[in-house]
Amino acid sequence: MTLATAPAVQAGHGTAGIGVRATARIVAAATRGVTVLPLLDGDGPFEFRRLRSRGAEARVCIVGAMSAPLGGDRLRIEATAQEGSALHVTSAAATLALRGPTTAHASYDVHLTVADHADLRWLPKPLISAAGSNLRQTWTIDLAPTARLLLREEQVLGRTGEPPGHITTRLTVRRGGDVLLDQATDYGPGAHGWDGPAVLAHHRATGQVLIVDPAYDTEPPPPRTHTDAPEDGLAVLTPLAGPAALITAVAPDGLRLRHLLDAAHTTHPSR
Repeated sequence: MTLATAPAVQAGHGTAGIGVRATARIVAAATRGVTVLPLLDGDGPFEFRRLRSRGAEARVCIVGAMSAPLGGDRLRIEATAQEGSALHVTSAAATLALRGPTTAHASYDVHLTVADHADLRWLPKPLISAAGSNLRQTWTIDLAPTARLLLREEQVLGRTGEPPGHITTRLTVRRGGDVLLDQATDYGPGAHGWDGPAVLAHHRATGQVLIVDPAYDTEPPPPRTHTDAPEDGLAVLTPLAGPAALITAVAPDGLRLRHLLDAAHTTHPSR
């Protein structure tokens, strides 16, 4: 059974120096061989729609209820896949970071918890950093030793014909309490060297797919690269020091970025 709560009324974007404060929550639980959603609680710009299940997997779509994140917003999503459950989360459209009425940065925090023998697939549409925006995004992921995770993260720096905004991200993944991956990125005005040859060069889209699978304890994937042509970007699969692999890609635009990530992931031997 699914409990759905309508988005709460938040402080308006027009309030000087104050943006939307919102925390949305998803909980997935296993019962009688299927996954149910005992908590599906939208808030602020986040509205959740339950999609048709696939087998034992529950599926949720994040729908934007207002323009966000804007300057001054403090947004958070918390999702928990309880023991033995299978949860797939996507989004209806890309997330667009905009400048907003204040010069203060916006924050967008995603906290994911995956219990033993649970499977979480977090596959949203890209995040677009529009000119003049200033966004700080964090991903904090806690995995049990037998949990499985598939996470896709994509960033497009600027809309067509415009410069990018400023975006910083940090991704921290812990497995069984130990750090599996901890990385930070910084792109756009004010970031040093982000458009130099050692980072993005002329590319304006970047993303990654993180795959955590206990099967990699005995059979980790080999490193490899994927590209159609140098001008279309490059994807690289790197096995991590743990049961995980990271596919990282850069491309001139979001369409070619998704193609690279999908192609590299499709040829992946496990998931």
